[in-house]
Amino acid sequence: MSGLLFLGLILITPFFLRAVGPSGTDWAKLSEISQTYGAVSVPLSMVALAGVIASLAYQARQTRIAQAETNRSSHRELVLLAISKPELRQCWEPPVVAMTTAEWERIAFTNLILSGWENAYRLGSLTDVQLRLMLTGHFRGGPARTHWSQARTGWLELAEEARDRRAHSFAVIAEECFQAAVAAGAAVAGDDYFAQ
Repeated sequence: MSGLLFLGLILITPFFLRAVGPSGTDWAKLSEISQTYGAVSVPLSMVALAGVIASLAYQARQTRIAQAETNRSSHRELVLLAISKPELRQCWEPPVVAMTTAEWERIAFTNLILSGWENAYRLGSLTDVQLRLMLTGHFRGGPARTHWSQARTGWLELAEEARDRRAHSFAVIAEECFQAAVAAGAAVAGDDYFAQ
């Protein structure tokens, strides 16, 4: 029914315009002017459409970033809760190698540090040079080397599967910095970080 009504409106529009228009109006001239504006409106419409597409792409990216940050925040809270409540540590997977609870805490916290850096790197807040400087200093320490030696396989495998080029690049750079630190010599033990 609405389709017939719409078609009827289209058909009577020329008669309506002729009835309400001033007498002696040159409709052919008005048609030419209208066509000129129509030709100009096409590129403007294309620009507007491109703007809408860009806006939708940006919103989709922001949504993905927000979802990823929500997941990271939730994971961070769970790890910090397990650090503060020792009885909850058994809810996580058992360590790959036997370790004390203090060592587990250091490894869990070190993982949070690396996860934060990875997130910053993926979002473009850290350049390759900045990341390498941070990781070079990081892997001078024994706890960082212990963490990466146990977790590196998982990070590298996840990076291989990731569709995110920056996540893959982060894991590769971390591995390179770890290998360079090991080749440079012994790590600084955690107990030697600060003066007694």
